[in-house]
Parts: sequence; C-alpha cells; structure tokens
Amino acid sequence: MTDPIADMLTRIRNGQKAHKTCVEVLFSYFKRDIVRLLVERGYLRGYKVLDLGSGKKLLKIYLRYNEKDEPVIRHIERVSKPGRRAYRKANELDSVRNNLGMAVVSTSKGVLTDHQARVLGIGGELVCEIW
Repeated sequence: MTDPIADMLTRIRNGQKAHKTCVEVLFSYFKRDIVRLLVERGYLRGYKVLDLGSGKKLLKIYLRYNEKDEPVIRHIERVSKPGRRAYRKANELDSVRNNLGMAVVSTSKGVLTDHQARVLGIGGELVCEIW
C-alpha cells in the first residue's frame, strides 16, 4: 500500500455509503491523530485501538450519521499525496467551505485543524479536507 492515509479516508467514505456503523484500518499514530481531530469536531462518533498481539494494532472508527440517517461527512478528500506533497504557510491556509468544513494539517506541533494552525501561526503539510 503506497498511501495508508488515503486508504483510511476511502474506507471511511465507503463505510458511510454502505451505512456501516464502523470501519477498521491498521493502526498508526498519525491515523489516530487524524481520527481524534474528526471526533473532536463531530464528524465521527469515536474510535478504539484494538491490540491484535505480536505488536499489531487496529484502529476501529465509529461512523456518525445525522437524524435523517445521512452521513455527517459529505466530502472527504486527500490533498497531499505521496507523489505530490502539498505544503502551506500559515497565511496560505484558507478556510474550507467558509468555515463549514475543516482541513487537517500536519505541523511541527502535531496534527492540527486549519483553524488551529492559523491561530498558532504555523504551516505544514495539508493532509486532507473534510466537509
């Protein structure tokens, strides 16, 4: 697998189209940090880290739907890709859908939302956009 982050985002997208309650991906701290931001912002219900033994872990992601049983995440897109990384300075981080969405930015201070990165005045790799 060349892009595990894109794989995770695709599993979330496909899981919501199939009205699954949860999806599972292989664990990494970077994926966990992205999912943690999505949970904090209300795009996902939660997550669990499952230990499979022999040092392997799974990240179980619980999807969220609104009262009409529609997915809360309408669009999730990978911006920075292995073949073409997308780096932005703090002043180049634009709001996503007039602040109705969010972007995930990998910075020297950790994985942050676009708003948090602008407030702190730091840029980084623009991982994905969600609305």
